[in-house]
Amino acid sequence: MVARLPEEGQPAADFTLPSSEGGEISLEELRGKNVILYFYVRDATPGCTQQACDFRDNLVRLRNANTEVLGVSDDDIASHEKFRDKHALPFPLLADTDHAVSDAYGVWQLKKQYGREHWGIVRTTFVIDKDGTIRKVLPRVRVKGHVDRVRAFIEEEMGAS
Repeated sequence: MVARLPEEGQPAADFTLPSSEGGEISLEELRGKNVILYFYVRDATPGCTQQACDFRDNLVRLRNANTEVLGVSDDDIASHEKFRDKHALPFPLLADTDHAVSDAYGVWQLKKQYGREHWGIVRTTFVIDKDGTIRKVLPRVRVKGHVDRVRAFIEEEMGAS
């Protein structure tokens, strides 16, 4: 089965997931704000750490553009809390341990690494507007410069509304 990513212009699938901030977060409760929903492979790996720290370092500018950041992986809350604390990440990391949300967004895919196949998250970012519509899909993200591109899209295309 080939995963299908939602397309730009489609409504973003709602979800509710456990958060590293305590409790749960749903996409619905963030209506009225833009949301960067980024799926990453694993806590504390080099690329994922760089990506999270880049979002951390740009968070003030993103929030000034009425935008919240949510990171999602299949790690559990204990792992997310350790990762958050170690790198002072001031945004929620969500635990998709059963892959339901990753599957709904088409990022839970069969991957090949060193000749072996395994299922996992393919690094992907979705920019969702204040009305819950997907405005930008960035599949198979390369970390270097990614957050700058996302921030520029939000500031230039979505304004601070």
